[in-house]
Amino acid sequence: MAKLGKRTRAAREAFAGKENLTVEEAVALVKSNASAKFDESVEIAMNLGVDPRHADQMVRGKVSLPNGTGKDVRVAVFARGDKAEEAKAAGADIVGAEDLMETVQNGEINFDRCIATPDMMPIVGRLGKVLGPRNLMPNPKVGTVTMDVKEAVEAAKGGEVQFKVEKAGVVHAGIGKASFDEGKLVENVRAFVDAVSKAKPAGAKGSYMKKVSLSSTMGPGVSVSVESATGN
Repeated sequence: MAKLGKRTRAAREAFAGKENLTVEEAVALVKSNASAKFDESVEIAMNLGVDPRHADQMVRGKVSLPNGTGKDVRVAVFARGDKAEEAKAAGADIVGAEDLMETVQNGEINFDRCIATPDMMPIVGRLGKVLGPRNLMPNPKVGTVTMDVKEAVEAAKGGEVQFKVEKAGVVHAGIGKASFDEGKLVENVRAFVDAVSKAKPAGAKGSYMKKVSLSSTMGPGVSVSVESATGN
């Protein structure tokens, strides 16, 4: 534990007094202080000027990061017949129908993304209370309720990130690994921010992007200049 405390103190000292950095400066700082024994994820958090309790202020969407996430995404697909075979061929980790529903109902959720063909939604709908809170419920708005299961599976495996604003008006996501080249992390940050910017809802009033910050899995966070993040 002493070792961990020493590393944490060193990271906090490196971050002390630094705020509103450019994306490049923030990425360099986070990357250089990601010193855990595993390849830490680099994560972004964005505070938005929205109240998601109002339908016209909900923010959700997806973005294919130019350099992927570095994460092995486990994909489950609800499908039958030819579509089930198509999903397996595309690299889905779990494919099923009623059997998969029962597995999920029993508390086994061994996947990070859930895709369904439209005809499966009556079955998947029964899992709303289980999948909804985990942000795993298939949704046509982000392309996870679709007949093109091949494209959906390949997108999920290829670094597509879904985002949805939380109650406090915060959107967060993993945008790469600390082992990534700095330039690739910068590209991923800007791609994610751009996607959230384009997802601005009609009901948003006043300042939309209030704060952007970056951190690694085990490290402290640092604020990023909104102007730098948006390229303005």
